[in-house]
Amino acid sequence: MNYILKIFTLIALSSFAGLTFANDTVAVVAPVAQKGDTAWMIMATILVILMSIPGLALFYGGMVRAKNMLSILMQVFVIFSLMAILWALYGYSIAFTEGNAFFGGFSKLFLLGITPDSLAASFSKGVYIPEYIYVAFQLTFACITPALIIGAFAERVKFSAILVFMVIWFTFAYLPMAHMVWYWAGPDAYTDASAGEKALATAGFLFQKGALDFAGGTVVHINAGIAGLVGCLVIGKRVGFKKESLAPHSVTMTMIGASLLWVGWFGFNVGSNLEANGLSTLVFINTLLASAAATLAWTGAEWVIRGKPSMLGGASGSIAGLVAITPACGWAGPMGSIALGVVVGVVCFWAVTSLKGMLGYDDSLDAFGVHGIGGIIGALGTAVVASPALGGTGVWDYVTNGVAEYSMSTQLISQCWAVGVCIIWSATVSYIAFKLVDVLIGLRVGEEAEREGLDISEHGETAYHY
Repeated sequence: MNYILKIFTLIALSSFAGLTFANDTVAVVAPVAQKGDTAWMIMATILVILMSIPGLALFYGGMVRAKNMLSILMQVFVIFSLMAILWALYGYSIAFTEGNAFFGGFSKLFLLGITPDSLAASFSKGVYIPEYIYVAFQLTFACITPALIIGAFAERVKFSAILVFMVIWFTFAYLPMAHMVWYWAGPDAYTDASAGEKALATAGFLFQKGALDFAGGTVVHINAGIAGLVGCLVIGKRVGFKKESLAPHSVTMTMIGASLLWVGWFGFNVGSNLEANGLSTLVFINTLLASAAATLAWTGAEWVIRGKPSMLGGASGSIAGLVAITPACGWAGPMGSIALGVVVGVVCFWAVTSLKGMLGYDDSLDAFGVHGIGGIIGALGTAVVASPALGGTGVWDYVTNGVAEYSMSTQLISQCWAVGVCIIWSATVSYIAFKLVDVLIGLRVGEEAEREGLDISEHGETAYHY
């Protein structure tokens, strides 16, 4: 009797299991964001906020004279806040919804339709993160990029003029570049060759060209660096340039800022993977090694050429390395990252000490010399260090679900497209925006106000009381 009962029990359990299996195969399981990825993206977003406030503010603030310290802090702080609101109102929609090859659409203006259950694609098929944290993460990029520009013309521009310029530049330079480089339909759209072609046709212009930019070499650094160069040329040199001492008032503050930037940059680069996985760890070590190599390269070059290594040089070198590895960090190998850091450290040192002097422009805090030049080196260098023959990862083919055949020359052409378009686009928008603001409200403070310092003349307070 017990034997018969056991048989019936096994038959019943088997039938239930079969029904369950059949139902599972028929049912469509909705994708769900993993808690680990979500937690990491929240942390990465916080780290990128740290890069701006207080990281960039202190890095730039230490390099100006004491009478302009608070003006830099105020500019970074308010630019961050202003861009955050613009991003939520229309920036996210224009950058990251389908439109044309250059601009997104208006379907998510005011974050319309996004809920806590909305998902954003990652770079792995079937893996998603909550869309709200994707919005917030990309918001931090949109905030720091315009703030980088102010280093080129620090100590001489009206606060009101900076804010008006930033609204124009954000709208017509940052958002289109973000869309051109980063917008795509996501990996799940690439089910076969035909579907892949259709999905690619909806992507941004430079994505279609095959340009690689893991975390912002073009969108952030070249974009901001070129805008800074145009700004310092249009606005003109500081009063007393090459006649008076314009030395940094606190290299200590600059070192603190550089350190905060370096720490925050792990959120910037590693967070751009949108997942917490093995590739994230590669991005982490690449970011660490490239910055360390660039610090040593800049310091060494300065030591040889000038006779003494400076803390300001070391801090600047670390940022140059971070800039250069930003576009390449998801494709380079560790040794390629070190090589890229060495190259950018030496070249950026030359750019801020020799090139600037030869051409005679007053890039106050070397926004172009570090971010513009470093971004170009990183974007072009990505084609080299991504090669599997040199320890890189190559490029993933989402149709075949494997690494595609790699051609360094073909990839270099794609990178040239990205660099060229970014330079032309940013320079054009920046020039028009600066000229427009100058006509409307004027760009520069008066000579007397500039000599007094922007802390008092623009904000009515001082950083230090003696």
